[in-house]
Amino acid sequence: MKAQAAREGMAGKWNHFKRNKELFILSLPALIFKLIFSYLPLIGLIVAFKKFRFDGGIFGSSWNGFDNFRFFFVSDNAWRITRNTVLYNMGFIAITMVCALILAVLLNELSSKAVKIYQTALFLPYFLSWVVVGYIALAFLEQDRGLLDQLWKLFGQEPVSWYQEASRWPYILNGVNLWKTVGFSTLVYYAGIIGISPTYYEAAKIDGASKIQMVRRITLPLLTPLIIVLFIVAIGGIFRADFGLFYFIPNNASFLYSTTDVIDTYVFRALRTVGDVGMSAAVGLYQSVVGFILVVTANWIIKKINSDNALW
Repeated sequence: MKAQAAREGMAGKWNHFKRNKELFILSLPALIFKLIFSYLPLIGLIVAFKKFRFDGGIFGSSWNGFDNFRFFFVSDNAWRITRNTVLYNMGFIAITMVCALILAVLLNELSSKAVKIYQTALFLPYFLSWVVVGYIALAFLEQDRGLLDQLWKLFGQEPVSWYQEASRWPYILNGVNLWKTVGFSTLVYYAGIIGISPTYYEAAKIDGASKIQMVRRITLPLLTPLIIVLFIVAIGGIFRADFGLFYFIPNNASFLYSTTDVIDTYVFRALRTVGDVGMSAAVGLYQSVVGFILVVTANWIIKKINSDNALW
Protein backbone atom coordinates (compact mmCIF):
# COMPACT_ATOMS: atom_id res chain seq x y z
CA MET A 1 0.00 0.00 0.00
CA LYS A 2 2.79 2.41 0.88
CA ALA A 3 4.61 1.67 -2.36
CA GLN A 4 1.43 2.23 -4.36
CA ALA A 5 0.77 5.51 -2.54
CA ALA A 6 4.32 6.63 -3.24
CA ARG A 7 3.93 5.81 -6.94
CA GLU A 8 0.65 7.71 -7.08
CA GLY A 9 2.28 10.67 -5.37
CA MET A 10 5.15 10.71 -7.86
CA ALA A 11 2.71 10.42 -10.75
CA GLY A 12 0.72 13.35 -9.38
CA LYS A 13 3.86 15.48 -9.07
CA TRP A 14 4.92 14.58 -12.62
CA ASN A 15 1.48 15.52 -13.96
CA HIS A 16 1.66 18.79 -12.04
CA PHE A 17 5.06 19.49 -13.61
CA LYS A 18 3.79 18.74 -17.13
CA ARG A 19 0.80 21.03 -16.67
CA ASN A 20 3.01 23.90 -15.47
CA LYS A 21 6.26 23.19 -17.31
CA GLU A 22 6.34 26.68 -18.89
CA LEU A 23 6.27 28.29 -15.45
CA PHE A 24 9.01 25.97 -14.18
CA ILE A 25 11.19 26.80 -17.21
CA LEU A 26 10.66 30.53 -16.63
CA SER A 27 11.73 30.14 -12.99
CA LEU A 28 14.87 28.16 -13.92
CA PRO A 29 17.23 31.19 -14.26
CA ALA A 30 16.22 32.44 -10.81
CA LEU A 31 16.73 28.95 -9.32
CA ILE A 32 20.19 28.68 -10.89
CA PHE A 33 21.08 32.16 -9.64
CA LYS A 34 20.00 31.22 -6.10
CA LEU A 35 21.91 27.95 -6.26
CA ILE A 36 25.16 29.61 -7.35
CA PHE A 37 25.08 32.71 -5.17
CA SER A 38 23.06 31.62 -2.11
CA TYR A 39 23.46 27.87 -1.56
CA LEU A 40 26.88 26.88 -2.91
CA PRO A 41 28.62 29.59 -0.82
CA LEU A 42 27.22 27.93 2.33
CA ILE A 43 30.17 25.55 2.11
CA GLY A 44 32.38 28.49 3.05
CA LEU A 45 30.67 28.79 6.46
CA ILE A 46 33.23 26.35 7.86
CA VAL A 47 35.73 29.24 7.67
CA ALA A 48 33.94 30.69 10.72
CA PHE A 49 35.26 27.74 12.75
CA LYS A 50 38.78 27.71 11.31
CA LYS A 51 41.99 29.69 11.61
CA PHE A 52 41.99 30.58 7.95
CA ARG A 53 45.27 30.60 6.04
CA PHE A 54 45.42 31.56 2.39
CA ASP A 55 48.02 28.91 1.64
CA GLY A 56 45.84 26.18 3.20
CA GLY A 57 42.51 27.34 1.77
CA ILE A 58 39.09 26.57 3.20
CA PHE A 59 39.61 22.86 3.75
CA GLY A 60 43.32 22.95 4.57
CA SER A 61 43.16 25.51 7.41
CA SER A 62 43.18 24.28 10.99
CA TRP A 63 40.07 24.21 13.20
CA ASN A 64 39.84 26.67 16.10
CA GLY A 65 36.28 26.09 17.35
CA PHE A 66 34.50 29.23 18.51
CA ASP A 67 37.60 31.42 18.81
CA ASN A 68 36.49 33.60 15.88
CA PHE A 69 33.17 34.30 17.60
CA ARG A 70 34.94 34.97 20.89
CA PHE A 71 37.16 37.57 19.20
CA PHE A 72 34.10 39.60 18.25
CA PHE A 73 32.04 39.26 21.42
CA VAL A 74 34.84 40.07 23.88
CA SER A 75 35.83 43.25 22.04
CA ASP A 76 35.03 46.57 23.68
CA ASN A 77 32.98 47.67 20.68
CA ALA A 78 30.66 44.64 20.45
CA TRP A 79 27.82 46.19 22.49
CA ARG A 80 28.07 49.59 20.80
CA ILE A 81 27.97 48.34 17.21
CA THR A 82 25.24 45.79 17.95
CA ARG A 83 23.14 48.50 19.61
CA ASN A 84 23.66 50.87 16.67
CA THR A 85 22.78 48.17 14.13
CA VAL A 86 19.55 47.13 15.84
CA LEU A 87 18.31 50.63 16.74
CA TYR A 88 19.01 52.07 13.29
CA ASN A 89 17.24 49.21 11.53
CA MET A 90 14.25 49.48 13.86
CA GLY A 91 14.06 53.19 13.08
CA PHE A 92 14.40 52.57 9.35
CA ILE A 93 11.61 49.98 9.37
CA ALA A 94 9.17 52.15 11.35
CA ILE A 95 9.85 55.47 9.61
CA THR A 96 9.93 54.05 6.08
CA MET A 97 6.76 52.03 6.61
CA VAL A 98 4.75 54.99 7.93
CA CYS A 99 5.99 57.44 5.29
CA ALA A 100 5.54 54.93 2.46
CA LEU A 101 1.95 54.21 3.49
CA ILE A 102 1.13 57.94 3.65
CA LEU A 103 2.71 58.57 0.24
CA ALA A 104 0.96 55.55 -1.30
CA VAL A 105 -2.42 56.79 -0.06
CA LEU A 106 -1.69 60.28 -1.43
CA LEU A 107 -0.62 58.85 -4.79
CA ASN A 108 -3.92 57.02 -5.01
CA GLU A 109 -5.71 60.37 -4.86
CA LEU A 110 -3.83 61.82 -7.87
CA SER A 111 -4.58 61.57 -11.56
CA SER A 112 -2.74 58.92 -13.59
CA LYS A 113 -0.58 61.58 -15.30
CA ALA A 114 0.49 63.12 -12.00
CA VAL A 115 1.16 59.68 -10.50
CA LYS A 116 3.76 58.94 -13.20
CA ILE A 117 5.61 62.17 -12.40
CA TYR A 118 5.65 61.56 -8.65
CA GLN A 119 6.51 57.87 -9.09
CA THR A 120 9.60 58.82 -11.07
CA ALA A 121 10.65 61.45 -8.52
CA LEU A 122 10.20 59.05 -5.60
CA PHE A 123 11.77 56.02 -7.26
CA LEU A 124 14.81 57.71 -8.85
CA PRO A 125 16.93 57.89 -5.65
CA TYR A 126 16.51 54.11 -5.21
CA PHE A 127 18.68 53.53 -8.30
CA LEU A 128 21.53 55.74 -7.09
CA SER A 129 24.51 53.97 -5.55
CA TRP A 130 25.57 54.87 -2.03
CA VAL A 131 28.82 56.27 -3.46
CA VAL A 132 26.84 58.84 -5.44
CA VAL A 133 24.57 59.58 -2.47
CA GLY A 134 27.70 60.00 -0.32
CA TYR A 135 28.98 62.73 -2.66
CA ILE A 136 25.57 64.42 -2.57
CA ALA A 137 25.67 64.37 1.24
CA LEU A 138 29.22 65.75 1.15
CA ALA A 139 28.05 68.62 -1.08
CA PHE A 140 25.57 69.55 1.64
CA LEU A 141 27.65 68.86 4.75
CA GLU A 142 31.26 69.62 3.82
CA GLN A 143 32.77 72.09 6.24
CA ASP A 144 33.17 75.67 4.91
CA ARG A 145 32.21 74.73 1.33
CA GLY A 146 29.02 72.72 1.92
CA LEU A 147 25.61 74.10 0.98
CA LEU A 148 24.33 74.04 4.56
CA ASP A 149 27.38 75.87 5.88
CA GLN A 150 26.95 78.50 3.19
CA LEU A 151 23.33 78.98 4.27
CA TRP A 152 24.41 79.18 7.90
CA LYS A 153 26.89 81.94 7.05
CA LEU A 154 24.27 83.76 4.97
CA PHE A 155 22.05 84.01 8.05
CA GLY A 156 24.96 84.99 10.29
CA GLN A 157 25.24 81.63 12.06
CA GLU A 158 28.40 79.74 12.95
CA PRO A 159 29.21 76.84 10.56
CA VAL A 160 28.68 73.32 11.90
CA SER A 161 31.40 70.68 11.79
CA TRP A 162 29.08 67.94 10.57
CA TYR A 163 31.77 65.27 10.25
CA GLN A 164 33.04 65.87 13.78
CA GLU A 165 29.80 65.99 15.80
CA ALA A 166 28.45 62.48 16.29
CA SER A 167 25.21 63.49 18.02
CA ARG A 168 23.67 64.83 14.78
CA TRP A 169 24.18 61.71 12.70
CA PRO A 170 21.28 59.52 13.83
CA TYR A 171 18.96 62.15 12.31
CA ILE A 172 21.07 62.54 9.17
CA LEU A 173 21.30 58.79 8.52
CA ASN A 174 17.57 58.27 9.07
CA GLY A 175 16.80 61.14 6.71
CA VAL A 176 19.17 59.95 3.97
CA ASN A 177 17.91 56.35 4.20
CA LEU A 178 14.31 57.56 4.01
CA TRP A 179 15.02 59.70 0.94
CA LYS A 180 16.70 56.83 -0.89
CA THR A 181 14.43 53.90 0.00
CA VAL A 182 10.94 55.29 0.59
CA GLY A 183 10.14 55.31 -3.14
CA PHE A 184 10.41 51.55 -3.51
CA SER A 185 8.19 50.84 -0.48
CA THR A 186 5.71 53.46 -1.66
CA LEU A 187 5.31 51.75 -5.03
CA VAL A 188 4.79 48.37 -3.35
CA TYR A 189 2.02 49.75 -1.15
CA TYR A 190 0.56 51.73 -4.06
CA ALA A 191 0.36 48.53 -6.11
CA GLY A 192 -1.46 46.92 -3.17
CA ILE A 193 -3.95 49.82 -3.04
CA ILE A 194 -4.60 49.57 -6.78
CA GLY A 195 -5.48 45.90 -6.29
CA ILE A 196 -8.30 46.78 -3.88
CA SER A 197 -11.70 46.52 -5.54
CA PRO A 198 -13.24 49.98 -6.23
CA THR A 199 -16.64 48.68 -5.11
CA TYR A 200 -15.54 49.02 -1.47
CA TYR A 201 -14.88 52.74 -1.92
CA GLU A 202 -18.08 53.25 -3.93
CA ALA A 203 -20.15 51.66 -1.17
CA ALA A 204 -18.35 53.79 1.43
CA LYS A 205 -19.09 56.97 -0.56
CA ILE A 206 -22.78 56.06 -0.70
CA ASP A 207 -22.74 55.67 3.07
CA GLY A 208 -21.15 59.13 3.40
CA ALA A 209 -17.67 58.07 4.52
CA SER A 210 -14.90 60.67 4.35
CA LYS A 211 -11.48 60.08 2.74
CA ILE A 212 -9.85 59.51 6.13
CA GLN A 213 -12.54 57.04 7.16
CA MET A 214 -12.08 55.10 3.91
CA VAL A 215 -8.34 54.92 4.54
CA ARG A 216 -8.86 53.71 8.11
CA ARG A 217 -11.72 51.28 7.42
CA ILE A 218 -10.85 49.98 3.94
CA THR A 219 -7.33 50.73 2.72
CA LEU A 220 -5.29 49.93 5.83
CA PRO A 221 -7.19 46.74 6.83
CA LEU A 222 -6.92 45.33 3.29
CA LEU A 223 -3.22 46.25 3.12
CA THR A 224 -2.49 44.58 6.46
CA PRO A 225 -1.32 41.22 4.97
CA LEU A 226 1.12 43.05 2.65
CA ILE A 227 2.37 45.23 5.50
CA ILE A 228 2.96 42.19 7.70
CA VAL A 229 4.83 40.27 4.98
CA LEU A 230 7.16 43.23 4.35
CA PHE A 231 7.59 43.69 8.11
CA ILE A 232 8.61 40.05 8.64
CA VAL A 233 11.11 40.25 5.77
CA ALA A 234 12.53 43.48 7.20
CA ILE A 235 12.83 41.92 10.67
CA GLY A 236 15.06 39.23 9.17
CA GLY A 237 17.60 41.90 8.21
CA ILE A 238 17.54 43.81 11.47
CA PHE A 239 21.03 42.54 12.37
CA ARG A 240 22.39 43.45 8.94
CA ALA A 241 23.18 47.08 8.28
CA ASP A 242 23.41 48.66 4.84
CA PHE A 243 27.17 48.94 4.50
CA GLY A 244 27.04 51.68 1.87
CA LEU A 245 24.85 53.92 4.01
CA PHE A 246 27.02 53.69 7.13
CA TYR A 247 30.36 53.83 5.33
CA PHE A 248 29.97 56.35 2.51
CA ILE A 249 27.51 58.84 4.01
CA PRO A 250 29.56 59.55 7.21
CA ASN A 251 32.66 59.41 4.96
CA ASN A 252 34.21 56.86 7.35
CA ALA A 253 35.02 59.69 9.77
CA SER A 254 36.52 58.33 13.00
CA PHE A 255 34.90 61.12 15.04
CA LEU A 256 31.49 59.63 14.25
CA TYR A 257 32.09 55.98 15.12
CA SER A 258 30.10 56.21 18.35
CA THR A 259 26.85 56.77 16.41
CA THR A 260 27.60 55.55 12.87
CA ASP A 261 29.62 52.37 13.41
CA VAL A 262 27.63 49.17 12.86
CA ILE A 263 28.52 45.48 12.64
CA ASP A 264 29.20 45.54 8.90
CA THR A 265 31.51 48.57 8.92
CA TYR A 266 33.35 47.29 12.00
CA VAL A 267 33.99 43.91 10.38
CA PHE A 268 35.14 45.58 7.16
CA ARG A 269 37.70 47.71 9.00
CA ALA A 270 38.83 44.73 11.10
CA LEU A 271 39.23 42.63 7.95
CA ARG A 272 41.16 45.42 6.22
CA THR A 273 43.53 46.08 9.12
CA VAL A 274 43.86 42.64 10.74
CA GLY A 275 43.02 40.47 7.72
CA ASP A 276 41.11 37.93 9.84
CA VAL A 277 38.82 36.17 7.33
CA GLY A 278 37.59 33.70 9.96
CA MET A 279 36.31 36.46 12.23
CA SER A 280 34.40 38.17 9.40
CA ALA A 281 32.83 34.82 8.43
CA ALA A 282 31.86 34.21 12.06
CA VAL A 283 30.12 37.58 12.34
CA GLY A 284 28.30 36.97 9.05
CA LEU A 285 27.07 33.60 10.33
CA TYR A 286 26.03 35.22 13.62
CA GLN A 287 23.98 37.83 11.73
CA SER A 288 22.32 35.19 9.55
CA VAL A 289 21.38 32.91 12.44
CA VAL A 290 19.95 35.77 14.50
CA GLY A 291 18.05 37.05 11.45
CA PHE A 292 16.56 33.59 10.87
CA ILE A 293 15.49 33.34 14.52
CA LEU A 294 13.89 36.79 14.35
CA VAL A 295 11.93 35.91 11.20
CA VAL A 296 10.64 32.66 12.71
CA THR A 297 9.77 34.41 15.99
CA ALA A 298 7.98 37.31 14.28
CA ASN A 299 6.00 34.91 12.10
CA TRP A 300 5.09 32.78 15.16
CA ILE A 301 3.83 35.84 17.05
CA ILE A 302 1.77 37.04 14.07
CA LYS A 303 0.39 33.53 13.59
CA LYS A 304 -0.78 33.52 17.22
CA ILE A 305 -2.52 36.86 16.70
CA ASN A 306 -3.97 36.18 13.23
CA SER A 307 -2.95 33.02 11.38
CA ASP A 308 -4.25 34.36 8.05
CA ASN A 309 -1.54 37.05 7.97
CA ALA A 310 1.43 34.75 8.73
CA LEU A 311 3.91 33.72 6.04
CA TRP A 312 3.56 30.02 6.86
